[in-house]
Amino acid sequence: METNFSKGDANLGEQPRLRKPPHHQHQPDAPAGGDQLLYAMPFSAKDLQRYRKDERFSHRLMTPEERVNLLKPYLPSPPPRDGARRASLSQVSKEERKGKLGVRRFLRRHFHIFVYALIHFYFSIYIRLRQAYHAIGNRFYTVYHHHHHSPELIQRDIKDLGRLPKHLSVILTLEDQGRSGAGLEKLVNEAADIAAWCASAGIDQLSIYERTGILKGYVKETHQTISHRLQTYFGPSFPSVSLGAPHVPPIQSGLLSLSNSPNNESRKTISILLISAEDGRDSIVDLTKTLAEMSQRKKLQAADITTELVDAELSESIMEEPDLLVLFSPHVELAGYPPWQIRLTEIFHVPDNQGVGYQVFYRAMCRFSKAQMRMGR
Repeated sequence: METNFSKGDANLGEQPRLRKPPHHQHQPDAPAGGDQLLYAMPFSAKDLQRYRKDERFSHRLMTPEERVNLLKPYLPSPPPRDGARRASLSQVSKEERKGKLGVRRFLRRHFHIFVYALIHFYFSIYIRLRQAYHAIGNRFYTVYHHHHHSPELIQRDIKDLGRLPKHLSVILTLEDQGRSGAGLEKLVNEAADIAAWCASAGIDQLSIYERTGILKGYVKETHQTISHRLQTYFGPSFPSVSLGAPHVPPIQSGLLSLSNSPNNESRKTISILLISAEDGRDSIVDLTKTLAEMSQRKKLQAADITTELVDAELSESIMEEPDLLVLFSPHVELAGYPPWQIRLTEIFHVPDNQGVGYQVFYRAMCRFSKAQMRMGR
């Protein structure tokens, strides 16, 4: 194939000097692929001639493989393990990005932990200070107001109180559910101590609530323990005890020794009632069923079912409403106490208190004497 060359091609043996066009002139797009490399690096005269010749014929003289082989000697040698390097750089970038996210997540997570620990720290300090304050107060009352198993000292403590409850109720807790027997023995002794305090203070009606009702199965043993404790306080002239439970006939004592008392002196009687969780909501449910059946059988009119009727039935079958309810637990917890009987009852509780103690009983008497009974008004 013949080719005509112009005069400008006469000096092909000399390598042309490429000049950059001025910035203000329009610069055509650089050739793609190998053309761009052509303008970027020097070529030999022979290879430059071949390339320009192929370019003038729209790259039809050489195949793409031939052009690649032509440009290959002028290309820089690739860096060793370029692919591995790119993969390594990519991995490092991912690790850096992951590290940044991990640090942020770590800081965010531990910031929440730090705030939680800070709140917990200050709240723990508050709890400890409150417990210490109440412990000091309880210790003061224990030392300054101690009964020493003497009714005279108890009467001296309460003689200046303007009012005392006629019916006192307490909530006791059975420890370890009575598995070892020590919990039951402690429960009976606590009931005996409270009965002695009430008898010394002149409170003649006491109701003892224990959720499981285990004391109902040991009425005789409980009665003997209470009688012995009263004898320890009062001597031979201890008050008589009437101990019972709802729907269970009471056990009475102290009546036979009345004739043996000095100057035929009459004795006081303290009535103690043992109640449990089954005497609460279950009794209300049973009474509701009974009233509903009587109404269906036309034995009772619906208009006759009033609050006064329900109150009278529950008071007769369970107990009357106590004037004061004393809690010996560290927190306010009624533990299923009969709800109907405490509508207007004064409830006393010493925060952070542990166990049954005379100081709680005495402070309850002081609080009750100052309480205002508005009867819901």
